[in-house]
Amino acid sequence: MGSRLGGQVVGAALAFAIAGGAPCASAQTPVSPAVDTSAQKAAVAPTAARRRSDTMLAGDVRRALVRNPGLNSMNIHVQVRGGIVTLTGWVPQRSQIERASIAARSVRGVRAVSNRLTVRTGHGSGR
Repeated sequence: MGSRLGGQVVGAALAFAIAGGAPCASAQTPVSPAVDTSAQKAAVAPTAARRRSDTMLAGDVRRALVRNPGLNSMNIHVQVRGGIVTLTGWVPQRSQIERASIAARSVRGVRAVSNRLTVRTGHGSGR
């Protein structure tokens, strides 16, 4: 019986090797650490990429505001967090509030615009 059992074990091992099980197992071993490493990088990368992206978006929104004819963007401040743009400051005419929103929304990558602009005319003491 011992030799019969031994023959079955050898036969099973041979069938496994012929089926490609052994090379497949060794081919997968080196891949696993690379997957773990890229998973760790992926966990860190979105935060850094988002910050850079937000900074780039803020610059793009400022350029869109400056290029917009009929919009005085000198006193408009732009902040971006997670792709959401916040416009603060003031403009001299009410119509420019909507123009600023449209210009900011036109920038690729902007998810939403929070427009907190107010109207202030140049006349007066700045109150």
